[in-house]
Amino acid sequence: MRMPFISVVIPAYNEAANLPAMVARLRAVLEPIGDWELLFVDDGSSDDTLALLRRLRSADERIRYLSFSRNFGHQNALRAGLERSRGELVVTMDGDLQQPPELIPSMVQKYREGYQIVNTLRRGEKNVDALKKLTSRGFYRMINALGDIRIEDGAADFRLISHNAKDAMLSFGEQGIFWRGVVPWVGFRQCALPYEAAPRLHGETKYGFRRMLGLALDGITSFSVKPLQLTTIAGAVCSGFAFVYAVYALAMRLFSDATVAGWTSLLISVLFIGGIQLLSLGIIGEYLGKLFMESKRRPHYIIAEESE
Repeated sequence: MRMPFISVVIPAYNEAANLPAMVARLRAVLEPIGDWELLFVDDGSSDDTLALLRRLRSADERIRYLSFSRNFGHQNALRAGLERSRGELVVTMDGDLQQPPELIPSMVQKYREGYQIVNTLRRGEKNVDALKKLTSRGFYRMINALGDIRIEDGAADFRLISHNAKDAMLSFGEQGIFWRGVVPWVGFRQCALPYEAAPRLHGETKYGFRRMLGLALDGITSFSVKPLQLTTIAGAVCSGFAFVYAVYALAMRLFSDATVAGWTSLLISVLFIGGIQLLSLGIIGEYLGKLFMESKRRPHYIIAEESE
């Protein structure tokens, strides 16, 4: 069977120290498979990532690169790589070598068995630091509890995508794209392969708690209105309690002489209802903010330099 041309898309943000080893391992994996290209997307790095990519390109024309004018984020870097990839199959992966390139032949085999998207699941956490474990678990629990899509714990943006699936994914033109949500939404025949994350070769993770929280909010608000529904339910429950309390207070005033000032209960009630209102406004604001950004129709990224 003729093997299709494979593009490996790799977003890179300040990963200069990791790229030589990554290219060497990818070459060793891809050479026996067939024709291939590596497409690096420099996401506005401040180190020597771009200079190194230029040197790698001059030594091997199968290595291509894009360089953003500034940091536009990992998800937009994936979009740029998908849009400019030339392969019939596309493998997306991170540039820190925590995801093993040696898994690619198994992913290709799954494609040959009829799967259009081959996902991966990180298993085993001995090489993952405590903060990463905490934020990752919280991320999946939050998005699965509040979203309308199901994302398995350990899912990452390390996957193989067929040409048909890639075209379907790129039909999503929204700002704040969340690819881990797009993949289960588009359907197609999918499977997942487990892998054990390796320790980061150089540098530090770019996804701390703040960025993971932002990614979770993007994912939830992109694929679900459940938070708005929950605020409606919370408002109804608060209104119910308020009505019951109002009836009780009126009865005490009319039929009893034991009424007291009640400043404690009043203060708690005001703070509780005020907190619910502020939370509701914040959730509504998230959705309005997304509509506002969508209405501007700004480009998802700007390319400052691209290899020929």
